[in-house]
Formats: sequence, structure tokens, C-alpha cells
Amino acid sequence: MADAEHREEEEAPAVGDDEDTGAQVAPIVKLEEVAVTTGEEDEDAILDLKSKLYRFDKDGNQWKERGAGTVKFLKHKSTGKVRLLMRQSKTLKICANHLILPTMSVQEHAGNEKSCVWHARDFADGELKDELFCIRFPSIENCKSFMETFQEVAESQKAEDEQESSTAAGLIENLSVEEKADAEKKEDKSEDKTGEQEPASGKDSKDKDKKVDEPASSA
Repeated sequence: MADAEHREEEEAPAVGDDEDTGAQVAPIVKLEEVAVTTGEEDEDAILDLKSKLYRFDKDGNQWKERGAGTVKFLKHKSTGKVRLLMRQSKTLKICANHLILPTMSVQEHAGNEKSCVWHARDFADGELKDELFCIRFPSIENCKSFMETFQEVAESQKAEDEQESSTAAGLIENLSVEEKADAEKKEDKSEDKTGEQEPASGKDSKDKDKKVDEPASSA
């Protein structure tokens, strides 16, 4: 008897498990959509490759891993400046973030065709630091592609800097010419004013002479 009652209790469905009360519960907190910005909205990706990044620790005299993820060359749509940006795959934490300058160069890491090294003034940690980076790719082809793009960007930045310097020199030269012309105009105006004042001073001197001579003639 007890066994039968125990079996009935086990077979009996739990109250409310399959019942639909029809009640609608409103969310306690209403979440609004928030626009997420990455800082890359005004840039175009020139290159995008999977890789693993290392930095050289001077204190420990050894290479330390910065993270595995995607490395990009990003060109700004307005300024034309190009920066290297790398984020970790899962956390999206920034591993490297610096401009590609005309003076920079990249070279193959000794004894490894899949790796290359370069120096940079990096801003990944929120402040500029001199870093020696080493990056490793899954294939030799990807490493070569990275190095070629790196050098092309550095050379293009050099050409843009030279063009900007030439333009700036031209503007300075034009300003110098304009300033010289303005100075000459001012000088001409000052000479004209001096010339106009001379006859007036001569007339005054004649009048004075007459006033001095008149008493003598009347005597």
C-alpha cells in the first residue's frame, strides 16, 4: 500500500510545470541600445592578418607575449596617416597601437621566416613607449605580405611628408613676398606724405621772412 502511494507521488506531475497561466511579466529594467565605437570608423583597413605579438622586455632581457589576435594597417580617410593596430582575439584588448613613420623599418627575425621585428613609439598602454616588437604569422606568405605593406606605407608617408614640407615652404615664400610688398607700399605712402608736407613748411618760412622784413622797410 505504501509502495503504491509512493509510486503515485512520483508519477504525479509537478504543479505548474506544464501550465501556462497567460500572465505577461514586464521587464524590471528597460535596456536601451548603445552605439559602440571602436575608434576605427574614420579609417580603412589596408591589411588584416591573424598573428601573435611579442615585445622585448629590457629588464628581463627576454621576449614576452603581448597577445594573439588580428593585426591591421589602418589609413585615416582625411589625413592619410597610417597606424598599426592589433587587438587580442577574445578580449579585444589593444596589444599595439602606433603610427607608421617614414623613418621606421621592419626586418625578418633571425632564423625564423614567419616572424619579423621593428621599433616603434607605441601607445597601447595609454602613454608613448619605445618598444621593440616581434610578430609571428602562421605562414611565410603572411609574414612577407606584412613586411611589404609595412615598407610601402613607410615610403608613402615619407613622400607625403616631403609634399607637405614643400607646400609649407611655398606658403612661407608667398607670405614673405606679400609682407615685402606691404612694406614697400607703406614706405611709398610715408614718402608721399613727407613730400606733401615740404611745400607747406616752405610757405611758412616765407611768411616769417616777410613779417621780419616789414618793420625794417617801414622804418
